[in-house]
Amino acid sequence: MNHTSASPTGVDAVILDYNGVLGLQPSTPMWTRLADLAEWPDRHLPSFQDAFWAHRNAYDAGELSDLAYWAKVLGHHPGPRWLRTLRDADTAMWTRTDPRVLDTLHRARAARRLPMVLLSNAPAHLSDVLDATVWRRELMDDAQYSARLGRCKPDPAAYEHALVATGITGPARVLFVDDREDNCRAAAELGLRTLHYTGRIADLEAALLHIPG
Repeated sequence: MNHTSASPTGVDAVILDYNGVLGLQPSTPMWTRLADLAEWPDRHLPSFQDAFWAHRNAYDAGELSDLAYWAKVLGHHPGPRWLRTLRDADTAMWTRTDPRVLDTLHRARAARRLPMVLLSNAPAHLSDVLDATVWRRELMDDAQYSARLGRCKPDPAAYEHALVATGITGPARVLFVDDREDNCRAAAELGLRTLHYTGRIADLEAALLHIPG
């Protein structure tokens, strides 16, 4: 279905990143707990985070299974129970949401049924968990995850899939919101409007609700 009416802000649909926009960043205690569960030597958090991120893009893109990813992080294969513990603790770090953002999105939906699509770099298990949340079912018309697409932002194909999901044919009428500048630049190159979200809720309100920031 194509949507043709223009909103007061000129935005007829929105594509939203998850982590750093809807989702809150993990706290230091969460990182420390995961490092402890991984039995990381000397509890050295910086080196654990380096190992965690080193192969994360491939994991998010669905190129690595849970086992393959954690084997790369740890340097050896964890047993089934340990693997589940690590995966579940990892997933839990990314499931806290920002109530201010959710409130703004709910208000945008109430004011006008603005199509919303989630576009997130997320591994398969986290994708399933996010899909089962109440806010995902209530707010999002669709959700596109890197593990299912087989590619991560800022790959142009990821944005193209999300744009199709909005039902809007003109990218200039679609707002893309992300906390990373490189992802916003890639979206802008495809003609999407962009908002580099830095945590200032007034910016999101201005873009979606026509409330001056």
